[in-house]
Amino acid sequence: MSSADRQHSHVFDEGNPLAERNTRWAVLLTVVMMVAEIAGGLIYNSMALLADGWHMSSHALALGLAVAAYAAARRLSDHPRFAFGTWKIEVLGGYTSAIFLIAIAGLMLVQSVERLISPEDIQYDQAILVAVLGLLVNLACAWLLKGDHHHHGHSHHHHDHHHDDHDHSHDHHEHHHDLNLRAAYLHVLTDAMTSLFAIVALVSGKIWGAAWLDPVMGIVGSVVVAVWAVGLIRETSSVLLDAEMDSPVVDKVRSCLESRSEITLTDLHIWRVGKQHYSCVIAADAGPGIHADDVKHWLHDFHQLVHMSVELNPQPV
Repeated sequence: MSSADRQHSHVFDEGNPLAERNTRWAVLLTVVMMVAEIAGGLIYNSMALLADGWHMSSHALALGLAVAAYAAARRLSDHPRFAFGTWKIEVLGGYTSAIFLIAIAGLMLVQSVERLISPEDIQYDQAILVAVLGLLVNLACAWLLKGDHHHHGHSHHHHDHHHDDHDHSHDHHEHHHDLNLRAAYLHVLTDAMTSLFAIVALVSGKIWGAAWLDPVMGIVGSVVVAVWAVGLIRETSSVLLDAEMDSPVVDKVRSCLESRSEITLTDLHIWRVGKQHYSCVIAADAGPGIHADDVKHWLHDFHQLVHMSVELNPQPV
């Protein structure tokens, strides 16, 4: 194989154009609703409208961040500075959005506890209307993002490894979904859940006079949001820190190499460079006549490995 044949692209992830487009629509819907609620709150002197409007602004910011991450990853995909592609820009967007979710959960908790300690009169009809409108907008955004929530991309060819979905159904915990899109979806889901909890609490308060249900539902919602956010932080941070040597593909590659009598594996590093793609560095002591291409051939069926570097040293006598 000539040196020209060995040259290859370092774009290891195809992006998610449909998710990027749908997230833009979700941003637009959220911003329109946010402006309407803030304007209505100022015009009608409604703190409920104002509070929900500013609450939606944080989600609009997070969704905008998701769109920006998609755009940056796509625009810089061929830039030589990024040795292993720009997919982690999307993951960084998801991580930052998860931090926003933690802040939102904290704000919800503080406001709910304050309201529980110092109850205020609730204008039920107006508040219910606001909550219903917010829920409808968030359901529309969730519908836009949900359809693409598990997008996997298309075929990718690299190092003579023909990428497909072989055996991926057995590795559910390898997290092949779009982490940036998941973060955006969780923001929308958080807002929808908050609106739903508010509707239940407000209707109960209006019918039975249980005003305490409104802040209690807020506390419950803040805990649920925090749990979601922590899970997303764990998943995105493990990718950003390349802490994925516990991935199933690592044990499979190690077993394959250790089963070969021609080499003795001395070092192995595997990390993710795309939603379904991994890069791999292998060091081994090799017997006479064994070359790097032989090792790559042995791993030919590991379709997740899209970039492989092999270092072979003579086996000690």
